[in-house]
Amino acid sequence: MIFGSGVKLDKALIARVKRISDLAGYSSVEEFITHTLEKELAQLESAGSEEELKKRLKGLGYLS
Repeated sequence: MIFGSGVKLDKALIARVKRISDLAGYSSVEEFITHTLEKELAQLESAGSEEELKKRLKGLGYLS
């Protein structure tokens, strides 16, 4: 699946997301992904400083 910005997701991942989004009552996979990303970004953006943000990203495994 390709999103407007050119993001490509593996078919197996999309199948998992579809199953969960259906169970949760979302109208589409895109709606579920958007909501999930918005929630995650809000948590990361609540970091008080750039150092705190880097610490959180490192803790999540996004930075090494």
